[in-house]
Amino acid sequence: MDIQEIKDLMRQFDQSELREFSYKVNGEELSFSKNELKVIPQPVINGSNESQSVIGQQVEPTQSEVSSEDSIQVNDEAAQAVEGELVESPLVGVAYLSPGPGKDNFVSVGSQVKKGQTLMIIEAMKVMNEIPAPKDGIITEILVSNEEVLEFGSGLVRLK
Repeated sequence: MDIQEIKDLMRQFDQSELREFSYKVNGEELSFSKNELKVIPQPVINGSNESQSVIGQQVEPTQSEVSSEDSIQVNDEAAQAVEGELVESPLVGVAYLSPGPGKDNFVSVGSQVKKGQTLMIIEAMKVMNEIPAPKDGIITEILVSNEEVLEFGSGLVRLK
């Protein structure tokens, strides 16, 4: 892989809504991430047994970051108080809560759903995958936003 191909991939990644990207070809691997991890580069000490790469050290969070982490913990506790079975993402992709732009969402909090009814769509590799309700019930919470990038096993909705 030459430098121009790498630059093109970086440019496309920066313009996309993806948070992480990995590319492997002929034994070479390239990974990009937009996730925020503050790292202070440290120079490599030649002649040591350590790998010949830059060693990072995580920075202590600022007061505003600590406050947001506290609010996340409070939100997690509130989420645990919500009743219902968690429906998890069966794949990595982008969540779409409606069938198209400007259209109503498939479900909303309080919606009564039947087993097999579409809860949302997850796009993976240009394929739109409908996510069905695993059972009859009522949506008590929607845990994702429209066009959110999801990991495998991410919570989608709670169904009571």
